[in-house]
Amino acid sequence: MGLEEEIQELEEEIATTPYNKSTEAHIGRLKSKLAEKKEKLENQSSAGGGTGYHVEKHGDATVALVGFPSVGKSTLLNAMTNADSEVGSYEFTTLDVNPGMLQYNGANIQMLDVPGLIEGAASGRGGGQEVLSVVRAADLAVFVLSAFEIDQYERLREELYANKIRLDQEPPRVSITKKGKGGLKINASVDLDISEDAIKGVLREHDYINADVAIGENLDIDRLIDGVMDNREYIPSVVTVNKADLIDPDYLETVNDNLRAHDIDPDDAVFISAEEEKGLDALAERIWEELGLMRIYMDKPGRGVDYEEPLVLFEGATVEDACHKLGGEFEDRFRFARVSGPSAKHDEQQVGTDHELADEDVLRLITRK
Repeated sequence: MGLEEEIQELEEEIATTPYNKSTEAHIGRLKSKLAEKKEKLENQSSAGGGTGYHVEKHGDATVALVGFPSVGKSTLLNAMTNADSEVGSYEFTTLDVNPGMLQYNGANIQMLDVPGLIEGAASGRGGGQEVLSVVRAADLAVFVLSAFEIDQYERLREELYANKIRLDQEPPRVSITKKGKGGLKINASVDLDISEDAIKGVLREHDYINADVAIGENLDIDRLIDGVMDNREYIPSVVTVNKADLIDPDYLETVNDNLRAHDIDPDDAVFISAEEEKGLDALAERIWEELGLMRIYMDKPGRGVDYEEPLVLFEGATVEDACHKLGGEFEDRFRFARVSGPSAKHDEQQVGTDHELADEDVLRLITRK
């Protein structure tokens, strides 16, 4: 029996086994086996010579436009960036990954129009694995939905989930430390709904026999497996509703109801018309917010503060991160820095590399001669 048949059998057994406390450990072991076999199949496919897509990352952050064919991703990319993607009214017009650069708040944000996903992409249909690999490397996923096909959202999320992409989540708070003997010791800082037997069953399926396991959240079997395998990508997402210019006022509430049916607050979705270039400023602002970017204005010796071309970093970045991005002498010869702005206790505060910066700080780096 081949791997694909084994995967299908496991999926069928999981689907037909009722979930309760008595079956919890068994289902946990089945799901662990399934995750391992899917991983093995993916590795075999990669070793089989699949070319994949490789897009060199440029700019301050990368955004992947995610959608089924012909929802308007190419038109949106062309409208928001300097790209020139082929556009047509038929399916599969985007034959390769098309990058463009969105310039916003002084940042250069690379936007990628990946080929339209089709169902079964995570299993390799239509080059889906290669397409999804581009999404995995992005800092933000932007769903592009037609106002008249909101149901595509759930199918898209399922394809991303099947390819180990976890949207709008933090990594599970699971820490595993192998040891030489003593079996498995579970230490949870919160009350857990899943049993210790189920947890140990999952761990043993992943070849953990002796280990200390710390769990810091009340998780389910799937999130436990994610934490054990530790190879998922956790990225934020934004939902856009395209073709908003074609929505009849009487149909708007239907669109909103369809969004709510998929747990999307209509107020959180960004309604746009890529064709008419409407709503794009709001989308750019939302992308900036979800990426968590900030502007650092560099105080350059003899030239003053450069407010035109800020250094763009992710929220939580430190002076050390700023030096790393600037490179060269700033990393090698750093002495101290002076910071004015939201993160400083006072103007020209002297700080070291561990100082956490904030949006619109003014930063001056002092280096050794």
